[in-house]
Amino acid sequence: MLRVHFTADDLARVQVATELDPLWETTLGLQQLIRPGRGTRVFRSWRRQARALVGQRQLAEAVRLLAVLVPGKGAFPDFLNPGAAANGLDAGLDAVRGTPRERLGCELRLLADCGPQGRRTPLWVRDLAAGDRGRMTDLTDVMRAVHGVVTAVDWPEAAALAEADRVLRARRLRDSGVHGLLGSLGPFARWEPPVLHVDYPADRDLRLAGRGLRLVPSYFCWPTPISLVDPELEPVLVYPVDHGAPGAAEAGRQALPTLLGHTRARVLTALGDTATTGELARLLRVSPASASQHVHALAAANLVRSHRTGNQVLHSLTPLGTALLSGRLPGGNAPT
Repeated sequence: MLRVHFTADDLARVQVATELDPLWETTLGLQQLIRPGRGTRVFRSWRRQARALVGQRQLAEAVRLLAVLVPGKGAFPDFLNPGAAANGLDAGLDAVRGTPRERLGCELRLLADCGPQGRRTPLWVRDLAAGDRGRMTDLTDVMRAVHGVVTAVDWPEAAALAEADRVLRARRLRDSGVHGLLGSLGPFARWEPPVLHVDYPADRDLRLAGRGLRLVPSYFCWPTPISLVDPELEPVLVYPVDHGAPGAAEAGRQALPTLLGHTRARVLTALGDTATTGELARLLRVSPASASQHVHALAAANLVRSHRTGNQVLHSLTPLGTALLSGRLPGGNAPT
């Protein structure tokens, strides 16, 4: 159990992340990728596709290297998930590269102490702990590659689920204040002011001491929330979004033709991957003018967005379009 202790100042400084954190999703996604399937049925299909993608992109070595720092379960070094990643992947990786040598050494020694007895620390990790900048560049390159794998499959759905969670938290905050927001974090947390009791693999206390708490919804966090190991760092609680009932996405896709019409349902489904008007026309075997007409109708309903790149116009799903395609409405629940 993790007990998060709030003061009045902390309650005024609670915030919810605006979107998925790219580095938390990278590290937690890697854990889901390499761990056995036990207890992770929700990721079974994703894991199969992601592993195939690792083979296609020849990234097995990158996954193996990062897995040294991020084992299939348990804690991993805090420096891999800096707060700066809230501003995007590049900002997060820049912060990782800027980790002070003293902190690297401390966190990597702790990782080695928590690992299996008798396992020798790889040379590159010892170089990293000593502040080798070349090794750090290698690490961030690997993190970027693994990020590309974990976000290549189901990422629109992941973003939609995070947005749905944010809508839910905002509604609770609007209707019931911060106490309502913190009380909405069940079933994995229980709010008993001034302490938030969180399901956690270890027994510990986190005293916010006026620093506030950043809540980060996560697609790959499962089944319980996670926090940073070092209590002196900026407090953060990463928690699972609601993945909904099994089969909800397929049920939603089957209902789309009734809701939108057959052709527009096919357009929405095809835009699970970004496409141009011409690509849509060829895929759906309709004229470019017809494909354009259907895209504009879906865009008017805020289901599709378009942007020009060079002499092409690319179409992709909005979070609302992704939520509709996945069979989940804002709030994270499947339609009934």
